[in-house]
Amino acid sequence: MIIKNAELEIVCGITSKLPENELPEIAFAGKSNVGKSSLINALMNRKSLARTSGQPGKTQTINFYNVNKEFYLVDLPGYGYAKVSIEIKEKWGKMIERYLKSSKQLKLIFLLIDIRHEPSQNDKSMYDWIVYNGYEPVIIATKMDKLKRSQVPKHVKMLRTGLDLAKETTVIPFSAETKQGRDEILDLVESYLAPEEVQ
Repeated sequence: MIIKNAELEIVCGITSKLPENELPEIAFAGKSNVGKSSLINALMNRKSLARTSGQPGKTQTINFYNVNKEFYLVDLPGYGYAKVSIEIKEKWGKMIERYLKSSKQLKLIFLLIDIRHEPSQNDKSMYDWIVYNGYEPVIIATKMDKLKRSQVPKHVKMLRTGLDLAKETTVIPFSAETKQGRDEILDLVESYLAPEEVQ
């Protein structure tokens, strides 16, 4: 897949009505400091399409990026780390849940997990929650450039065990620095955008 253009088209806050899009949607979920903005920028080949921040938890809205006028890349609010009140965290949770339950165009969810650490309770809850809502998330193991190459398989296994993943669940190690894993993610997105009879 070649990214010709990408732009932030729709921003939904806690009280916003979610859009009824005609184009397919591919969603990205992950903890606040997992590198979601860096991943989106790397996928789109743009430096600052999604704003990265030294202060995790900046994404407090659901952001819909129109990509190639073919699909929406949906950036869900980061969970877990952000220094916000429990009340706001609960509202973000409800916002994500509302999106998962109401989107008619959602084709695929990527769940980002930091490859360096055991999955947190928040990660496990998010994974179970996505599955509970009827989706089979693809795991993106971010920040792989922070490990030695030889350590990657061991850490992927740690994520699989920690999240109790099904054997067939796809795990893609990814580095925003080297762009390793980018093509694999985009190929997967493309396969989900193909007409259903082709799959």
